[in-house]
Amino acid sequence: MTRYSVLLFDLDGTLTDSSEGIMNCFRHTADIMGAHMPENPGVLLGPPLGESFEKYFGMDSETAQEAVKVYRERYGTKGLFENHVYEGIPEMLEKLKENGFRLAVATCKAQVFAERILEKFGLSRYFEFIGGAGIDGSRTSKTEVIEYVLDNMGSPKKDSVLMIGDRDNDVAGAMSAGIKCMGVLWGYGSERELALTGAAYIARTPDHAAELLLAQ
Repeated sequence: MTRYSVLLFDLDGTLTDSSEGIMNCFRHTADIMGAHMPENPGVLLGPPLGESFEKYFGMDSETAQEAVKVYRERYGTKGLFENHVYEGIPEMLEKLKENGFRLAVATCKAQVFAERILEKFGLSRYFEFIGGAGIDGSRTSKTEVIEYVLDNMGSPKKDSVLMIGDRDNDVAGAMSAGIKCMGVLWGYGSERELALTGAAYIARTPDHAAELLLAQ
């Protein structure tokens, strides 16, 4: 494994299991907008909100942005804490921090919500920077979020940075930003999905991820 010193973590499906809150907010939004949930709701876990409303609900761009607002209204009051930290995550972060890694979060969730979630669960102290989508509609793609986070970390060399996430959009976004990605199997994606998208490494558990990184 290449020697990495900067680790960017996805949030949903990587640090916390937020599926309950996400699904409740999508159902609420579908009801308000008069739309139907997709046949396989699992596809909604991971991609940016606007992209999901266009791709899986058949909305045009303008309607999708209205749906994002409805979703975020519920998420900001109820959904964000319908959530829990995966077992082994605090221990993994502690080990990595103690061993000198620079840690940050790069999520397509609105940054203001990501900050509140990580503070609530006592994880924010591990991260040098927490970056996410802008509440104003900016930074909607994973690549944009990654580039924003790296800018705020002093633009470290790309070959020293590793993205860590559970879905194909984490892998694709990292590759587009010029960095590699470790796919994790405790979240919402499959090993096949991650491998086909080009994940450089696969970790089965948080402890396994720490083991791989500490063995560099």
